Amino acid sequence: MSGSPPVATDSDPQAGHLSTFRAMASDITVRLDGSGPEAASAVGAVEELFRAVERACTRFDPASPLMQANAAGDRWCTVPRLCLDAIDEAWQAHRRSGGLFDPRVLTVLHDLGYAGIRSFTDDGLPTNPADPASAVTLREPWLPRIDRERNAVRIGREPIDLGGIGKGLAVRWAGRLLAESYRNFLLDAGGDCLLSGVGPSGLGWEVGVENPTDATLPVAVLQLRDLACATSSIRIRRWVAGGQPVHHLIDPRTGRPGGAGLLAVTVVERDPADAEVASKTLFLSGAARIADHAAEDRVAALWVGVDGDVGISPRMEPLVIWRAA
Repeated sequence: MSGSPPVATDSDPQAGHLSTFRAMASDITVRLDGSGPEAASAVGAVEELFRAVERACTRFDPASPLMQANAAGDRWCTVPRLCLDAIDEAWQAHRRSGGLFDPRVLTVLHDLGYAGIRSFTDDGLPTNPADPASAVTLREPWLPRIDRERNAVRIGREPIDLGGIGKGLAVRWAGRLLAESYRNFLLDAGGDCLLSGVGPSGLGWEVGVENPTDATLPVAVLQLRDLACATSSIRIRRWVAGGQPVHHLIDPRTGRPGGAGLLAVTVVERDPADAEVASKTLFLSGAARIADHAAEDRVAALWVGVDGDVGISPRMEPLVIWRAA
């Protein structure tokens, strides 16, 4: 389809309760089909969960449980259950992806002068860009140890970052809280979305896919029911290091930014954390191979190349109700 994308308005009489708060370096939006004190209480529970995950899994606080586990390295470290669960999920994603999802790329990003959103200046550039040639390569397999009886972990010598998967897990866990009382709800954490039920239209929630070259216009609109979606994009987190363009999506096989020829990849899955992991690993396929990989792995994916071309996998096609001309 072409033309103007459909737009959901807050004046919709079926819109219900709409709330937004800030957590995990993202704007979190919760939309429920109910209203009143019960809806406000549900949103409050979601906000507290996000803040609890952030406290447990942030790498911006040296005293956080994650950073304590990183500092312990090969020694056992007791952590809260939220942190332990997130590390375990990262480990499972690492294994399922054959190592393509690797939270240890934090070391590579540091070598490239990037420590995260808080390391950027107002113009979007890292405060201390380095030479890509100096970046390390992850040569050893990641073999963390997890002891659930003692709530203890052993990260290993390389520190890890749980930012992406941590947010996807927060959406998953918050969705379970909301599902106890609501059938229809939307939960959006900076692009990691969970869409439950049929939405205001009764046909599904309409979700715009951001254009990485013009954030004011979508490249497509998806219609989703009981599904999650996530996008991996280099629209913001890219800079020049040692005279070379680099970005934050690192290929652990090379220790360098991956996904040659791509700007963004959006994936739809049943689970938001799975969508987050899949969007990152599929991005590393690069423009030349992403269509084959998405078809082979039966992934519902949409991607935008550096030339502006938009690709859509066979599994994603039925979910697209509008696309830009």
